[in-house]
Amino acid sequence: MRRPAVLSLLAATAALTLAFAMPSRAAEDAVVIPAPAMDAAPASGIQTAVVAGGCFWGVQGVFQHTAGVVNAVSGYAGGTKATADYQTVSSGRTGHAESVEIKYDPKKISYGKILQIYFSVVHDPTQLNRQGPDVGSQYRSAIFTTSDEQKKVAEAYIAQLNAARVFNKPIVTKVGALEAFYPAEAYHQDYLTLHPNQPYIAYNDLPKVENLKKLFADNYIEKPTLVNASKATN
Repeated sequence: MRRPAVLSLLAATAALTLAFAMPSRAAEDAVVIPAPAMDAAPASGIQTAVVAGGCFWGVQGVFQHTAGVVNAVSGYAGGTKATADYQTVSSGRTGHAESVEIKYDPKKISYGKILQIYFSVVHDPTQLNRQGPDVGSQYRSAIFTTSDEQKKVAEAYIAQLNAARVFNKPIVTKVGALEAFYPAEAYHQDYLTLHPNQPYIAYNDLPKVENLKKLFADNYIEKPTLVNASKATN
């Protein structure tokens, strides 16, 4: 993920380079996968899921277009509060992963469906400590669980997908308990929606939203549920 501070300096060069060198398809293709055989039990009230799968701009963008998600916030998980800032996390030495906290209505979307979207269109779960052009442990594939039930569902689903060999390589996604989630800086929130023409977004992330629309039509919403809009209504 390119740092916002240097985006304006690199945008022209990147756009020109992409125009001549960009392949005909997105960096990461979606994979059609089965729904989880095990899912969380029906529940009432807003639930929380936290996942990491590369740059949080695209992860947030996909779930902001997912029906049943009431808020999706970019942030950091896996490290301490003292190191939960973009510049420090970008060093790859904090333990943090760029993550997204997903608040969702379990009566409209299940935890298992969120994981199905996560493994199918959000990222490539077979890439270790990287995602597409982004390299480092801060871009790792990880599921931060908020309950024992979530842990069981996530681990069972990974085993199910590996057994079915829906991917060419084993899934490397780590599953662990969420200790804390720290929201990212304001300029990272709603980034995909606010900067659709930014070369990184156009090439790496907008295709993920299109794949959501194609593969999960029943779960797709055209108008994204934005962080800024959520704040304005609270």
